[in-house]
Amino acid sequence: MAAQNGDAPERSGEVMPESGATPQGGPDTLRIISADLPVNTTLHLWLKAVHPDRPGSVSLHSANGKFGEVQAVNAEENSFRIYHVFGGGRIELRYDSADTSVSVAYWFTAADVLETGITVLHTNPVNAPPDLPASYHFRPPFGWMNDPNGFGRFGGRPHLFYQHYSHGRMWNNMHWGHAVSSDYLRWRHLPVFLFPSEELSARPDKRGGAFSGSAIPLPNGPGIRVFFTEKVSDRQPEQEIQMSAVSADLFSAGEATVILPHRPQGEGLTLDFRDPYVFKGPDGRWKMLLGSQSDEGGVILLYETEDVQAAGGWTYLGKLLIETRHRTTAIECPCLLPLDGEATDPATRWALIYGLMNGRDERTGRRNLTMVDVGWFDGRSFSREFSRELDFITDNYAFQAFMDGATPVGIGWLGNWADTGPTIDFPSAMTLPRTLRLEDGQLLTPPIGAAESLRSHIIDRTRLAAGETVTFPNGAVELLLELAEAGLPFELAFHHPGVTLGLVQDETGLWLRHENGSEESPRYIVEGARVRRLRIFLDYGSVEVFADDGRIAGTKRIAGFEPVRSARLSAPADSVGHATVWALRL
Repeated sequence: MAAQNGDAPERSGEVMPESGATPQGGPDTLRIISADLPVNTTLHLWLKAVHPDRPGSVSLHSANGKFGEVQAVNAEENSFRIYHVFGGGRIELRYDSADTSVSVAYWFTAADVLETGITVLHTNPVNAPPDLPASYHFRPPFGWMNDPNGFGRFGGRPHLFYQHYSHGRMWNNMHWGHAVSSDYLRWRHLPVFLFPSEELSARPDKRGGAFSGSAIPLPNGPGIRVFFTEKVSDRQPEQEIQMSAVSADLFSAGEATVILPHRPQGEGLTLDFRDPYVFKGPDGRWKMLLGSQSDEGGVILLYETEDVQAAGGWTYLGKLLIETRHRTTAIECPCLLPLDGEATDPATRWALIYGLMNGRDERTGRRNLTMVDVGWFDGRSFSREFSRELDFITDNYAFQAFMDGATPVGIGWLGNWADTGPTIDFPSAMTLPRTLRLEDGQLLTPPIGAAESLRSHIIDRTRLAAGETVTFPNGAVELLLELAEAGLPFELAFHHPGVTLGLVQDETGLWLRHENGSEESPRYIVEGARVRRLRIFLDYGSVEVFADDGRIAGTKRIAGFEPVRSARLSAPADSVGHATVWALRL
């Protein structure tokens, strides 16, 4: 990452030249980030030296003068620094941008951070979040984000961890970001939770870090235990090993320890060995799923432990699943949870969810599909009843779910490795959270009920159904469409300045029209579908489709952040029962 010499202000702080100073770079290179802090505040800062031959530094000042300083000698990657401000009041963080680049600065108070979150003082143009009025999808407060991790309810609140890199909107050495909510929709950002090893933190060389995993509540009191894959791409003999760490306060992690130092032997596995998902099995023991690949295809590995803390004693039980469809190179982010009863009931059906890394559906050109198998799990083996795609448009990846009481709740990364990667600037989002349930032998994945609380006001109840164009006030909209009969044809065309976008039902099925200039688009279709009711969520950079209460779901990321500006519905006379358009906001 290049040094940033023109750092931009962000949120509650301000960055300005410091008058009367004469640094090496001249008075125009002095920067001040100011903030009013309560007592007992913790500051997190990331800074780096602009030149390898002299350190970078940030000094802290109050009305009484300078009271502290942090330094960094690394000119390749930002160094993480912590400073505790006990007195509170007005402070200034001062640095010379000729010598120092500051990537991120935020503060919080440990006593109430779960209720108030962090306050971001500063980001750079390369890692700042997009400014999107009324946008309602979860996004990080800065930097890159992909897979959800450790999704669960802890201390009475939903927590979301996620794959994260703070210093740019491109994938790099992995951290865990963190947020907390009361309703899965309105999130408070918390301090960065997991960091790469010191060796990996020295350079932005994309060699590894704290990769995906899961979390469980501590059985003997408040707190959580997280499980994650540590990857070091040039490490021998194992690039990927499994780690665990404990957080007693629900926002900071203790020292991580190794729980699985190597892959199971004699199984013909590649170096892929990742994404531990830990859950309670029907026999009361903790189970762990891991994704990998063998000569047979993508595989899901199953482990268990009798340790009630799940801190060690993990034993390999075998391959839970071997997947040969779509020539996947490895299975990622496996997840398993009960759907229609207690985990201890042998009749309960379970949902086994997993991503097909690099898999390709040759008929449609869609890649990296996420599958869900429904069947029975006895603690050691899984018996499949039926299998389906979780999302027919495929931009709901790395989906992770957990049991919130008796209700399965899940969320996915609103992206797909087919159109992003380590060199693409990509400020991404998470999908709308969804529930999972069985109904009449079918799996439904509708948005959580709280999604209705996003509705601000009705834009239209008559014009869309009449075939007129309905203009949207911004990019955050929900459309409700009900046909007179299931399977009737329609085309819902969206006006977007960058892509040709629309949703169509015809004799072939339900499909998304997505055409981006000369680029060949996959065919996003549910062949033979005959739907009647649709909920369509538009946001800046995305569209999510739920048909017949989530019997069919589809998610598509739209490049850039230009909003869909209007919609027009074409359908035969008397085929539309009703159509309603809502403006949305958090």
